Formats: sequence, C-alpha cells, structure tokens
Amino acid sequence: MCGIVGYTGSDPAVPVLLDGLERLEYRGYDSAGVAVVSPDKDLQIQKCKGRLNVLRRRLESQPPLEGTVGIGHTRWATHGEPNDVNSHPHVSQNGRIAVVHNGIIENYAEIKEFLQHKGVHFRSDTDSEVVAQLLEYCFADAVDPLDAVYAVLERLEGAYALGILCADRPDMLIAARKDAPLLLGYGDGESFIASDATAIIAHTRDVAYMADGEVAVLTRAGIQVFDEYRRPVEKEHHLIQWDVAAAEKGGYAHFMFKEIMEQPEALRQTISPRLRDGVLCFEELSLPEEKLRAFDRIYLVACGSSYHVGMVGKYNLERFLRLPVEVCLASEFRYSAPLVDQRSLVIVISQSGETLDSMAALREARRRGGYILSIVNVVGSSIARESDDVLYTWAGPEIAVATTKAYSTQLVLLTMFGLWMADKLGRADPADYAAVTAELALLPGKLETVLAATDLYQYLGSQYFNRDCIFYIGRNLDYALGLEGSLKLKEISYIHSESYAAGELKHGTISLIEPGTLVVALATYGPLFDKAVSNIVEVKSRGAQVVAVTTESRLAQMEKIADHTIPIPDTHPALQPNLGVVPLQLFAYYVALQRGCDIDKPKNLAKSVTVE
Repeated sequence: MCGIVGYTGSDPAVPVLLDGLERLEYRGYDSAGVAVVSPDKDLQIQKCKGRLNVLRRRLESQPPLEGTVGIGHTRWATHGEPNDVNSHPHVSQNGRIAVVHNGIIENYAEIKEFLQHKGVHFRSDTDSEVVAQLLEYCFADAVDPLDAVYAVLERLEGAYALGILCADRPDMLIAARKDAPLLLGYGDGESFIASDATAIIAHTRDVAYMADGEVAVLTRAGIQVFDEYRRPVEKEHHLIQWDVAAAEKGGYAHFMFKEIMEQPEALRQTISPRLRDGVLCFEELSLPEEKLRAFDRIYLVACGSSYHVGMVGKYNLERFLRLPVEVCLASEFRYSAPLVDQRSLVIVISQSGETLDSMAALREARRRGGYILSIVNVVGSSIARESDDVLYTWAGPEIAVATTKAYSTQLVLLTMFGLWMADKLGRADPADYAAVTAELALLPGKLETVLAATDLYQYLGSQYFNRDCIFYIGRNLDYALGLEGSLKLKEISYIHSESYAAGELKHGTISLIEPGTLVVALATYGPLFDKAVSNIVEVKSRGAQVVAVTTESRLAQMEKIADHTIPIPDTHPALQPNLGVVPLQLFAYYVALQRGCDIDKPKNLAKSVTVE
C-alpha cells in the first residue's frame, strides 16, 4: 500500500522526507509528494505522478522548500488514476491543512457530498481528500488542531494512517491510525512517523507502534499519544534490531536478488534459537498445554505467498499431527461462516503483520472463539499485537515487492511448529522427529549449495524469457510449491503462468499443452517421484519442453526424460520445499531480467496490502 513519513525537528525536513520515501517506495510508486510548513507559517507542497526521482528533479529545479516540520507520501493508487492532482499530500480549500493517508475511507462519498453542499470545492478523485477538507470544516469550531482531528475521526469509516500538518501550528505534526500501519520514531530533539521502520532507520531505531484509535502529537520536544477517548497513553518502546545496511542493496543489482541470497542466513536466524541439541524449543509461546491438547482442527489463514506457505503446511501438519488442517484465503475467510470455535487453532501468516484481509480474518476467528497464533516478521505489528501468541520469523527487512526470504522463513517456522506440537501431543514418530531436526540444522548450508548454481538459472532464463505462457506441475508438496513458483513468475515477469496438480492434467489442463509449451515440472517429493515422471512423459508426448526440478539422488533418472534439469540436495521430505523454492525464485528473477522488467517494483503491485 502507500508509504508515509513525517518529521519534526531542527533540521530541514525535505531531505529527511525524501530519504524516507526512497526507502518506502516499495510500498507504492505511482506518485509521490511532500508538504512542509515554512518559517512564515505557509504550507509548501510539491507532488507529482511517477517515481520518486521525478519528484526529486522537480524539487531540484525550484527554490528549496524551507521548514523543519513536514510530511511525505508515496502512492499506490486505489481511488483516482495516478496523476499530479490525485497525488498526496492533499490540501484543504483554504490551503492551511495538508494530509497524507494510507488506507481507505469507506464513507468518503457521503462526506464529500455533505461538504460540497457546504460550498467546498474538491480538486481530486480520491477518498483521501475528504480528510483534509473535513478537517478545515471542523477546525472552524475547534480550539486547537487536536479538537478538529478528533471531530473528524468520529466521522470516518474505514482504515487510515494519517499524517496531518496545520500551517497555524508550524511546530506540530499530528498522526492518527486505524487498521493501517503507522509507527512513531523517537530521536534526539526530533520526532518521526512512518508506515514502516525502514523509512526512519537512518535516524533512529527507537520506535513505538500506534494502536487503533490512537492519535499522536509530535514536536521536536517529544511525542504525546492519546487513545480514542483522548486519554494519555504511555507507549511501549521497541529497539529495531537491524541497521540501515539491511535495508540497502549492498552492491546487488536488485533487492530481490539480494534477499534471495540472504535466505541461508535468514533461515539460521529463524531456526537456531528454536533448535537446541536436536530438540525443538518454542519458549516464546504462552500456549497452555491443556489448550494445546483440546484443539481438534487447525486453520491456516493468509494471502498471496503466505497462503502458499499454508498449502505446504497443510501437508506437513496433517502428517505430523493427524488433525484436520484447512487452508483459507484471508479475503474469503470471514465471509464463509468458518466453523471456528474454542477448539480451533487459527494460524494467521503475514510478512508485514498489517495485511488488512488477514487482520479482518483474525478478528472474525477471535469473535468465534478461536485461539490465534500468528507467524509474522515485523515485531509489534498489528497482527502480532492482536494474537494470543506470535512466532516471529526474524528474517530482517524485505524490500522487494515479490517475497522470497519471508516465504522461506515462514515455511520453515510453520514446519517446525507443527513438529513441535506433534511432539508435545505424543504423536511425533521419534525417528521422524530426529530426522527432521537433524536436517533443520543442515538446511541453511544446503541452501547455499542451491544458490551457488546461479549460472544455470541465468541460462534457463535466457532460453525461456520470451514465452507467453508457462505451466508448473507437481504432486503433493510439489504441487503446493509450484503455486509459489508460478506466482513469482507472474509477479515480476508478467508472463501468464499457472500451477496444477500433476494428477489433474488429464482432467482438462492437458488440452492447453501444445508443441513448444514450457512446463516446469517439480519432482522433489520422493514418495511420488515415479508418478511425477509419468506426468512429465505425458506432457512431453504432447510436444512440451520440460524444465524439471528434482533431488540429486534422482538426477540421473530425470536427465533421461527432461530437456533441462535443476538438481537440489536431498533432505527430509517435509523440508524439501525450502530447497525447491529457490530455483523457482531465481528462474523468475532471470526471466524478468531478460525481459527488462522492473523487478523490485512490478506494475500494479505494492508490498503491503492495507486495503480490502
């Protein structure tokens, strides 16, 4: 979704805002803008359609915007086409109030109609402008800006993270939050707001996460936070554990490639604290044992790649636990009358911890009595705070829109949790437990072996980048893995791609295979390798070209059948997808590179989806 940054202090605001927006551009890049209160109490605005560098050039071509209090925004359009007028910040009719907004105002049409009847003229087609115009309307009866802000928030329906400037109070920046991420940064004589810590990590690592209904008043002297009833709130501070270098490319051409290469270390960060002398430990969980034993069903709820983690997890958890596991798209969950009750464990998986559909599903599951365990990467995020228990992946910041290391760490963490739970319930086979835990310790090293073969993935990308359609097939865990491989390709290369359960080919999909069609066949799941081979023979008989991913122990057999083979090390079947996904990520990366695509910022996509 959109990116927000705000600053108040003694330094010029614009450089701080532009630096923050550059680090937030992965959240939206249709347009960008800044607003600063000048020393003579005037609002100075500059905004435009396009990437952040367009805004930079425009700012460089004019006299500098002076002021030490400001807000900035980088947009991913949901209301109104990307253009200069629809860009943020939005300004009230009298030019005294500026607003940046992330989220969606559901009753904006009603508010807009009301204000138009009062003579207010709207410039944009966005839902966000109503906030600025309504603030001006309410400010007429307010003693101070905070009175107007609370009056406006009472009338807004939907989700919002807001940064607000008032030219009449040049020392003050106001922030408000409901169902959209916003954090506060504490500096020495300066204060910050941001929708993600990456925006302000160069200036402070001392942050607090705003909760729903809270309003914050920022000055260079500090930050005051109030709840929805305007009572003071003492915020818990968090220290960001990673430094600014983690959010930079570090010599790599793209963030995506950097984050692919970071996966071995990310897995170590996820695994090592929870694996001690061959024993799985989840000391961070408060889940009572009697509650653990009472569960009779597990729901895995997620969106996008996290949903694909759930698809792999279903196979593993049902094998380990012998409990029914249902994988649910978060956007569908709360509309499906889910059969959640007090005996249900609901595992919500989200990289950002702010995905609005997942948050809504979490609240629906809680309303029905489910126990909520979240798997997230961002400490203190909304989903983490509203869960009964949380497991952090500790993957570090992920900047590329297409997830890689977040997927891998979620995947291994869910597998580890399932095996830990099976052991606690006395359902884990001792030999299987020992085999998985032994392989967990070896997994990062084996992943490094996979990453060493970049020449192979680059060659395959050069051979197949010009295809119009690519199919992925697999069985069991390989089918679930293919879903993620296909999504990666679609996200960054814009090639139409679908993943199918290989056994379903003959039920209709085989009609789409014609001479020259590329099929990426996944054959890493040992128990069904022979059936996977039969499916490969089947598509080749229709003229398909096949790139096969298989294990080193079966490579010789596969080389006799497939046009190209990608070997990965053998490991326990439950962990094989953690190795198998990396060639699919790199294949998608090199295909997109050959096609000249903007890999880190694919069209129409943004990193964190905070609207429904």
